[in-house]
Amino acid sequence: MTTTTNSTDLAIRTSIVEALQSMARLGINKGTSGNISVRGEAGFYVSPTGIAYAGMTPDQVVFMNWDGTYEGDILPSSEWRFHRDILQARADLNAVVHTHSTSATAVSILERDIPAIHYVVASAGGNSIRCAKYETFGTAELGDAILVAMKDRRGCLLAHHGSVAGGVNLGKAMALAVTIEEMAALYLACLPLGTPPTLSDEEMVRVLEKFKTYGQQTPGVQQKLKQAV
Repeated sequence: MTTTTNSTDLAIRTSIVEALQSMARLGINKGTSGNISVRGEAGFYVSPTGIAYAGMTPDQVVFMNWDGTYEGDILPSSEWRFHRDILQARADLNAVVHTHSTSATAVSILERDIPAIHYVVASAGGNSIRCAKYETFGTAELGDAILVAMKDRRGCLLAHHGSVAGGVNLGKAMALAVTIEEMAALYLACLPLGTPPTLSDEEMVRVLEKFKTYGQQTPGVQQKLKQAV
């Protein structure tokens, strides 16, 4: 049972519904495929199975305990296990987005990693976006495969399935899901012309370092940067 306050509980549920409803507009999902989870205080929230996003309400989002139990009659996503596994294994991630976006899924069918064709590949945390080996959906084995592919990464492809993106919050996870789809589309566009050249490991290390201070920074980070100059 959730121990969060009523206002926090509603805010998390509402954010999941709004994110699910935005997936089609963002071009990363169609129909009821894909799912989202967000960490709670004593467990996690996950989207329900088989309910159309357009008419979904916050009370239909399922709160699950870490042992996989939940209350109520609404069934959680069939992929709740890997959401649970990622959130338990990765304290740095508080939200997980799973999609069947077209380009990412196409690359996953090829069982290929997305190499460093563009510096933005580093958004996932490394010099490639790995492809987890195929495992049947909804199984513990799929969660294990995802954790291997996400070692030192915040996202990956799932062979013959789709993609997974994690973030410190739901907004970051959604943004990474979109980025993975964009990088997959670029990779597919290059393949008919031959094997695309890639950025060096050294360059990707530089990019990853620059990403640490990219964009708006918190006052504490800004002060540290000033002191370093």
